[in-house]
Amino acid sequence: MPKLSRESLSESDISRLIEMAWEDRTPFDAIEKSFGLSESMVIELMRKELKRGSFELWRKRVTGRATKHMALRSDDVNRAYCPTQYKNK
Repeated sequence: MPKLSRESLSESDISRLIEMAWEDRTPFDAIEKSFGLSESMVIELMRKELKRGSFELWRKRVTGRATKHMALRSDDVNRAYCPTQYKNK
């Protein structure tokens, strides 16, 4: 996928980006690879797109979370989502 600037993101791109940012096992590096937005740009976008309380909850949740940062991530974590996340119901 080509690198995108924040201004050129479609509504569906923004929706997917927010979903990825909320997922515990999706690192910021994967978001940058997919959308071309650095961690600080993702934080900016989340601040703009989410309600204040939701943004604050998200920031508290991802700050220092090892799975959101490849450098802090255990070598045991080799996937971006929980194995049960996409099972058919």
